[in-house]
Amino acid sequence: MSTKTLAIVGCGKLATLVTDALIAGLLPDYKLIGTFSRSIDKAKAIAEKVQHANPGNLCTPCENLEDLLSLKPDYILEMASPDSMRSLALPALKNGSSIVTLSIGVFADTDFYEEVKKVALENQTRVHLVSGAIGGFDVLRTVSLMGNCSASFSTEKGPQSLRKSSIYDESLQTEQRKVFEGNAKEAIALFPTSVNVAVAASLASVGPTEMKVSVTSTPNFVGDDHRIEIKSDQVHAVIDVYSKTAQIAGWSVVNTLRNITSPIVF
Repeated sequence: MSTKTLAIVGCGKLATLVTDALIAGLLPDYKLIGTFSRSIDKAKAIAEKVQHANPGNLCTPCENLEDLLSLKPDYILEMASPDSMRSLALPALKNGSSIVTLSIGVFADTDFYEEVKKVALENQTRVHLVSGAIGGFDVLRTVSLMGNCSASFSTEKGPQSLRKSSIYDESLQTEQRKVFEGNAKEAIALFPTSVNVAVAASLASVGPTEMKVSVTSTPNFVGDDHRIEIKSDQVHAVIDVYSKTAQIAGWSVVNTLRNITSPIVF
């Protein structure tokens, strides 16, 4: 199989993790050729890291999205934000680049979701939705194909992770409280970067407006605990994943990239 070219949008901690996996030989079928981030310094740091490990690997840090697209990578790895994914998706797919994304929350907008599907189909490109800090996409999709079902997503977080949201107040530092109850579409509107996984689970099952979501804030809680439940008349499945840090999201990207090129897919 020929080497696939890869570009990264969003050069934070998770991009560094994926780059380290690439350098360690865990992604032998890929070559990183470009980086882009809100901070050109971060884009340069990732590019320089790759080139230092492999002096023959030319990786270009880009000032803007247009420069990145001009490199025509086979795959663009998006790890920035739902807003970034919204700006990137259609131009990239039309440009012939498939996308691997963690910012699945953007697809709570079902009109945009359908437009992305249409453009990807027209241009023979694909969008790979990464499971991030959860799992179980296979069983969620399978149960939803079997017929009528219901699904819920509950998450427990520490109050620090909610500081940038409108629901935060200082009492959360000492009081456990359910701070949100609604559907996945409403949840991503309130928490644009912290419940992408709820939208992901909804897309794999009942859809953003039918997925029931609750968010609980617990004082001194470290990490995230995500619990997905899906029920039909034949199946009752529960997926419960606790993660101390966001590293699992980065490693799920590595796993997705490996699956894309692997002769055996998990």
